[in-house]
Amino acid sequence: MSKEQKITTDIKAPNKDMEILRSHFPHCFDKNGKFDFAKFQQELEAQNVELTFEKESYGLDWLGKSYARLLASDPATTLLKADEIHNQKQENINSQNLLIKGDNLEVLKHLANAYYEKVKMIYIDPPYNTGNDGFIYQDDRKYTVEQLQELLGIDKERAKRILDFTRSKSNSHSAWLTFMYPRLYIAKQLLREDGVIFVSIDDNEVAQLRLLMDEVFGEENFVGELIWHKKTQPSFLSKEISNIKEYILFFKKTLNTVNTFGGFTDPDKYIELLNISNSICERFFQKENVLFENGKYSGILKKGIYGNDPLTVELLEDLIIENGKPINDFTLRGRFKWSQDKINDSFFNNDIFHIKSIKTLRPTIEKKTKITNIKPIVDILSKKFDNNIATNTDATDEINTLFLKKEIFSNPKPTLLLKYLLKSISYDDPNCLILDFFAGSGTTGDAVIQLNAEDGGNRKYILVQIAEPIDPNKNKAAYDFVKDELKAEPTIFEICKERLIRAAKKIKTETIDKKIAEKEKELQNLQSELNLEDRDEKIKSLEKEIENLQKQDLGFKIFETMPIWEDYNFEAEEFNPQQELFDTSKLTEDDIKALLVTWKTYDGIALTQELESIDLSGYTAYYGNGRLYLMHKGFTTNNLKALLEKIDSDKHFEPKSIIVFGYNMESKSLREISENVKTYNNKKKSDIDFITRY
Repeated sequence: MSKEQKITTDIKAPNKDMEILRSHFPHCFDKNGKFDFAKFQQELEAQNVELTFEKESYGLDWLGKSYARLLASDPATTLLKADEIHNQKQENINSQNLLIKGDNLEVLKHLANAYYEKVKMIYIDPPYNTGNDGFIYQDDRKYTVEQLQELLGIDKERAKRILDFTRSKSNSHSAWLTFMYPRLYIAKQLLREDGVIFVSIDDNEVAQLRLLMDEVFGEENFVGELIWHKKTQPSFLSKEISNIKEYILFFKKTLNTVNTFGGFTDPDKYIELLNISNSICERFFQKENVLFENGKYSGILKKGIYGNDPLTVELLEDLIIENGKPINDFTLRGRFKWSQDKINDSFFNNDIFHIKSIKTLRPTIEKKTKITNIKPIVDILSKKFDNNIATNTDATDEINTLFLKKEIFSNPKPTLLLKYLLKSISYDDPNCLILDFFAGSGTTGDAVIQLNAEDGGNRKYILVQIAEPIDPNKNKAAYDFVKDELKAEPTIFEICKERLIRAAKKIKTETIDKKIAEKEKELQNLQSELNLEDRDEKIKSLEKEIENLQKQDLGFKIFETMPIWEDYNFEAEEFNPQQELFDTSKLTEDDIKALLVTWKTYDGIALTQELESIDLSGYTAYYGNGRLYLMHKGFTTNNLKALLEKIDSDKHFEPKSIIVFGYNMESKSLREISENVKTYNNKKKSDIDFITRY
């Protein structure tokens, strides 16, 4: 099938809600794809669904809400390009971590397809809108009053008021909410079904943010409002209330999320008792589910038998096995005598429960043993109560030590705080993806690689930070450091980048290399032991641990947004091959690469996945995930022949779509490719799409 796509200027976050409606109510869409609400209403009424159209209802409204929704669905006005010099460095070339420079709303739109429902946890620390030296909202959309009236269906006065605050550097509540809504709306789409989001905020906007997140995520998905003590001691320089706290709002993606949200550092020690029914408890000691190892009863229910994690019961006495049968008055027909409520209570108390008597098999709590690595999230995060929580002072000391400077970054979050949240969410998936689109100094990325080094995980991060200029009048130390030492433009992005580089070096030296040395010494000692039981198995285990440490991902790839070319054809309704709509002669190789990166991300290919270069008799094409991209000029009949031959002969080369940059392809070549692909599809009974893209 052949078709044209005008994608470059129409990249936006997909509206999955409309897709759901279209799949269930296709007859409620007209031939142009527009939703017919009247038909939908009739359908609901036929199903006896009560509808209410009352104007008054509980919710959050503000000047600019309709404009915020428009921003969430507006196309991106940028392309994505790679920092090839940085990305080709040895430590970065295979990295799955990302640092992206640009307006986070633009970046989120670019990520919306490739990372749709891929993110396990989002943490953001957005601007707090303090009213002084804080949040200021201003966007560069070029709408007129009349355009906004038509797009939003509002009156002229309201359209004018909205445009006034979007252009006037406003820091009103309405401006802040207009800024936050589209970012949260798209971010939700990136979360997995079991994903969660944490948002740091202070008193100025916590009330508005809670209502906003209720609307975006659903108030039924609110998990809790955490209070973080950012100081251990209050400041008495003000006559007003001395504030020592901030808030972290905690929401999950869906009601179906089943998560205990506990700080499990070792997933093997996680015991899921909540979903084990009494009947399963009763069957636990039946013969078929009892394991015997080396003549001793192991007391382990085989994982997966009932769709639950292992339920481990520790016996206080060993069993004696003769001829494969237990003796000493042991019966396999024993039954758990605990109710489900008692099991649940024991779980929440973090008890290890034991079988006190192997004769009766009645479980009793022999001793209260707190499992130190299993801790539910508490709603007050304070260093006073938990040494795993840090303060702003700790965070400042941490970053100052890393940079060997003072006052490099104001009010960073401590990595201990982020690690606490990360542990709580990723204990059962230490290979998950973490997103922070207000990256600041890069604390989230630092925390991710620290935690990986500590527990052997392979979590990946995506950080987004705009190139916000550093004001030399407010932070001369940071300005001079970036300008003079880093030889870069003085922006917050450069601080973030340098922090990630320095943090990686510190972690490698102080944690990973040290662990490797300790395990290599242990390995040498084991290899010298000749008669040690399980020697070979322990050696293999140590070698695997060393290999995993050596493979820790401490690097990151960098991408950034760039404006779409000003005279790119935004308005053309149809493409006429005889008309030169865009002068491609001014495009550089870097421009073509940026277009390719943007398109592949739109097509669902991760930014960290490199496309394979394919040589088609002297013409270079790019291949990945079943898509072949023809981006350059000069495609000839010989190149087409080479392409078809490769499809025929190379079993690893199976393009499902061929995508060409229409402005760089002669009309003759477009027709030739289209006709040959159609013929090939008919001959081979294949289904290769031919797409001309602009």
